[in-house]
Amino acid sequence: MTADPRLRRKTIALVGLMGAGKSSIGRRLSVVLDLPFRDADSEVEAAAGRTISEIFESFGEEAFRDGERRVIARLMDEGPHVLATGGGAFVNDETRALIKARAISIWLKADLELLARRIGRKDTRPLVRGKDPLEVLTALAATRDPLYAQADIVVETGDTPHNEAVEAVLRALTTYLAGAET
Repeated sequence: MTADPRLRRKTIALVGLMGAGKSSIGRRLSVVLDLPFRDADSEVEAAAGRTISEIFESFGEEAFRDGERRVIARLMDEGPHVLATGGGAFVNDETRALIKARAISIWLKADLELLARRIGRKDTRPLVRGKDPLEVLTALAATRDPLYAQADIVVETGDTPHNEAVEAVLRALTTYLAGAET
């Protein structure tokens, strides 16, 4: 699928629960669109000089979210790019408003059992460490889904190859732009 050049005019921010594929789909989407890729979690780690787990352990979730908000604000000042946000970033009112004003937001929505299988494979996510992934995701979805639903676009992703998810995102973006021009 050839990317519409209009898709390179604005940052594309991927939002959704952990394990939804924001980073892996985002990397591939950036290649197709010929845009830089930014991963908010990696950017937070680079700015803090610590891993997300270390930030959570030393300073708590609130401090992490504050750093995440500041990093995303800085990234929004860059030219157009594909941005994979952290799972909780879009929950922050200020961050959500900034993304809504300066980017096209896409909620990558996936089945909770699929997400639980994906994130249960490694023990690197502070919100899940030592807990049942499905229980954690169910609780997070109850509070976060209404906020994710405020994204400009919703793309249902399943247990499909990443290239199929990227194609679904491209189709949704093209439809969204066509609707925005009418």
